Amino acid sequence: MNRTQEIGYTDELLADASVHRRYEDGREEWRSRSGTAGSSVVTWHDNRGAAGTDELLGDRIIKRTLSDGTVVYARDIGYGRTLWGRGETVLVNRSSFGGTMGALLAGLGLAALAVTAAQLPPESLTPEEEEALRQQAQNQASSSGGDGGGGYDGGGDGGEDGDDHAWEVGWDGGDDTWSDDDFG
Repeated sequence: MNRTQEIGYTDELLADASVHRRYEDGREEWRSRSGTAGSSVVTWHDNRGAAGTDELLGDRIIKRTLSDGTVVYARDIGYGRTLWGRGETVLVNRSSFGGTMGALLAGLGLAALAVTAAQLPPESLTPEEEEALRQQAQNQASSSGGDGGGGYDGGGDGGEDGDDHAWEVGWDGGDDTWSDDDFG
């Protein structure tokens, strides 16, 4: 596997309940939840003219659809980290506790080392596979007594290892108030 590029980011909740994300490489994104409260889809546009949607599927997989129809997948690998492509890029959320842990791992040179082949996102999914993952996410949300925490925000902090869900950065599941364990 090639050397993984680590790019940190921070999120700021804006007055209109959208999120302004600033990446360490100079990119900026403006993100807002699509549809109803609890939606797992986030609409975004950036300072470089790109736009699209991000959707949290099951198994911690994120589907990014660009405005031209191109689809790419990522996986939330925990501790404020989201793995994109075939391991080329890890986004590190520096806005939350999990992101702090991700930053610590990166500082120790362990962020890329901790990435395994099992954590790589899929290169492609069929519509049927995507729907099965959506159902899985919905079942997990209803079995936990919540609505899934809002939705995906494109970053990555992850749930199963005890840290917050940065992929849900900025909104809690029921309304448009800031919650650090939402969208990331």
